[in-house]
Amino acid sequence: MANLVYKRVSTDQQSTARQNLVLDEAGIEDLVVFEEDPGTSSRLHPLQRPKFRALLDYARPGDTVHISEMFRLVRGTGHILDVLDVLHSDQVALRIHDGAFSAMDLTARHPRTGELLSTVKFMVQTLAAAGELQRELTYDGLRAAEAKGSKGGRRPAVSATKTEAVRTAYLEGRSIAALARDHGVSRGAIRTAVADLLPDRIAFEEDAPAPELPVTLDMPGKVADFLRTSDLEPAERAALDQGVIVRRGQG
Repeated sequence: MANLVYKRVSTDQQSTARQNLVLDEAGIEDLVVFEEDPGTSSRLHPLQRPKFRALLDYARPGDTVHISEMFRLVRGTGHILDVLDVLHSDQVALRIHDGAFSAMDLTARHPRTGELLSTVKFMVQTLAAAGELQRELTYDGLRAAEAKGSKGGRRPAVSATKTEAVRTAYLEGRSIAALARDHGVSRGAIRTAVADLLPDRIAFEEDAPAPELPVTLDMPGKVADFLRTSDLEPAERAALDQGVIVRRGQG
């Protein structure tokens, strides 16, 4: 009995990192992975996707299909029911490891008729409809944003032609936040561009002495008195001794 893992991302800008994390945490043993080419649309019926078809051809009775979440495999209600029918006829189980469907036995059938249990069918249809509604609302939001001149999706990374300028500006003291604004990218993109420069800069900052700042204890007097009798670290006791006790009501 084999464990068959199915993975898919909707665009070539996405990765399967989150799916890998969920599936790794599941501790699946002796797995066989079927991963669609990047950018395989969720609009394409699962039974028409090359890798899922290959998975079904490979599967044998008693095998289990593992996916991180249902919407990696299907979106619409019809797609879900079609897939469940095929898996049932092939005597293949389906295991979902995250999301709304993870607590359900989607392969449960009536012992006499062999039909999908009405409760399972109802839950599948309800959750699938909710997923479709969420997707439509997302599309509507993106279209509205585009109409106002905004673009959805992730902010772009630093291009190869700008990387050297970013690195030079960073070494000259320009902050990551400022560089992100200058180039219209995220702070993470800037950090990626200057990643090899960060350790030296962090080490320099760590070597610098911490500024001496006044410490104020904003607490009732009894709490401060209790702290004075407690077993504190030297630095904590020094801060307490140098601070000012402010009792409630004294501003």
